[in-house]
Amino acid sequence: MPASVLAIFGPTGVGKTALAHALADRLRARGARPVAVSADALQVYAGLGILTGAADAEDRARLEHRLVGVVPVTESFSAGAYAARAHAEIDGLLAEGAAPIVVGGTGLYLRAALADLALRPPVDPAIRARWQSRLEADGAAALHAELAARDPERAARVAPADAHRLVRALELLDAGIAPPSPGEGQLWTTETRHPTRLVGLTMDRAALAAAIDARVDAMVAAGAEAEVRAADAAGASETARKALGFRELLAGDVEAMKTGTRRYARRQLTWMRKLPGVELVDVTGRDAADIAAALLP
Repeated sequence: MPASVLAIFGPTGVGKTALAHALADRLRARGARPVAVSADALQVYAGLGILTGAADAEDRARLEHRLVGVVPVTESFSAGAYAARAHAEIDGLLAEGAAPIVVGGTGLYLRAALADLALRPPVDPAIRARWQSRLEADGAAALHAELAARDPERAARVAPADAHRLVRALELLDAGIAPPSPGEGQLWTTETRHPTRLVGLTMDRAALAAAIDARVDAMVAAGAEAEVRAADAAGASETARKALGFRELLAGDVEAMKTGTRRYARRQLTWMRKLPGVELVDVTGRDAADIAAALLP
């Protein structure tokens, strides 16, 4: 069965938006109605469009975008909440006969958009804050001991130094939510909700680093620092503050933002190469229109 959903994944700065536009042009020439659906954990926030590289007014004039700037910057957001919205958008577009192009660089959000996953609902931020404070005060070993006392089976599956998973397990227990079973931690599932063609974009490391640095400079020139300061003053949520460069720009440290973004891009590439069935496309030195022509001849 031919794919009904086209998905594009790749590291920040690799050119996903440009390729989405080029693919949309080719789909329109075939009589289709392409619509982009963002699969990015931070582009959902209103007020962080520059910082997160979200589609701007010009991009949206060329291609309709969904799930961009739809959550107030003061609200917490989760992959589970995103999944519900993404499934509704994609299902609705397919029912209308449109051609969804899912575009993203956040691995969890990509699979949340494309598959049915056992995602846990968000936890009260106060619960998470309590465990974060305990982590900072007593260390990961103390949290592991706490988890072992409350849920020995779960503790046996979490490394004593894995602070993130320890906080997550304990906050779920406090909220009365069952932690994920061993099989739910997979990076990907081949069972997508609709037939899907997944394209992963790669680039020469030096070229990608240069593209990221140029992208950060362009964001700063466009007003990213003022955007971050406005979000901070408005009381941005902890999840909104996870946007790449948020804390760095608050400190006025552009070089730290570049370093952090390059590091994150390497993690994105590592994650992407583990996806079964992904079509890896090296975009180094290539024009988006040429890549689109190769993908949709």
